[in-house]
Amino acid sequence: MNFALQAVGSSGRNQGGRGSSAGGGGSGGATMENLEKQLMCPVCLEMFSKPVVILPCQHNLCRKCANDIFQSSNPAGQSRSSSSVATSGSRFRCPSCRHEVVLDRHGVYGLQRNLLVENIIDMYRHQEASRAVIVKPETQQQLTCDEHEDEKINIYCLSCQTPTCSMCKVFGRHKECDVAPLSSVYLRLKTELSDSIAGLVANNDHIQAAITHMKEVCNAIQENACHRREQVASELETLTAILDERKQELVRLITREQDEKLQQVRALVRQHGERLEASVTLVESAIQVAEEPHMALFIQNAAVILDKMSATTRDGNDLRPQLEYDNMSHFVIDVDDIVDMLTSIDFCHPSVVEGEDDLEDDSELD
Repeated sequence: MNFALQAVGSSGRNQGGRGSSAGGGGSGGATMENLEKQLMCPVCLEMFSKPVVILPCQHNLCRKCANDIFQSSNPAGQSRSSSSVATSGSRFRCPSCRHEVVLDRHGVYGLQRNLLVENIIDMYRHQEASRAVIVKPETQQQLTCDEHEDEKINIYCLSCQTPTCSMCKVFGRHKECDVAPLSSVYLRLKTELSDSIAGLVANNDHIQAAITHMKEVCNAIQENACHRREQVASELETLTAILDERKQELVRLITREQDEKLQQVRALVRQHGERLEASVTLVESAIQVAEEPHMALFIQNAAVILDKMSATTRDGNDLRPQLEYDNMSHFVIDVDDIVDMLTSIDFCHPSVVEGEDDLEDDSELD
């Protein structure tokens, strides 16, 4: 690279070198001018200074220009000192595309720095400084050939890919090689490098846009997954509520029949208890009648007691619950099919959605 810079200066002194510089310098200058336009802030129209990326539109601004715009549109905000922060949720409108961005509590200082643009600007300024040196060849120290003293390096050996002098081409080791003027090779490589830088900048813009898009996709995935989780939980909670309501209804039916049967059986228990008391009283009366010494009174009372005892024995045989009155086996539910259905619950894949996906895949292949 040093050889190339020095040789361009020396070639400016001869007529052939001047012609090559005029031809190649126009193309290289136009490319550098286009690159310079890409590196210019749309606000101050100067080279970017600490550029930032304004998401998600991907346009660049000087940090100072971005802060000035932010302060003018948010007069209630704080100063742009590093210790101060803007109010959370402040809005910023991109001057290039008018896209509105919501800034965090750090304001424009929370925006991402575009280190790639900064590096390209450094390279551009370095190249501009080199061009400034080339414009004034008289201030440079000419390089001379090591093999031929006082011979300036003014050609480039294409075969060996090294700078050399005219004597090396005529009499030296490069006489069988293909050579070209050093200035033309320099300008050609200069143009190729500038074009590559411009292409790389454009490619990096595409990459940055793809990264931003993928981050948005990640956020959308999280939001959609959260929404679906809530939806599934809500639907299953609805099923649980239906099951719980149905359970309470069935339990109520069992409890109601239980209460009815208990009420009937307990009524029978009370009736048996009353009859038992009456029977005990009747037994005591019968014992007293049996001890009656007078036959007439005994016969009279015994007949009455016998009638009562017969009636008590006859009525007591009817006061019993029915056979298997305590059986509750009719309260049985068949949940086998429901269990199979619940355990097989899965996400639906409607044919309409699948058809749309197939169409999208086909369009991508086309």
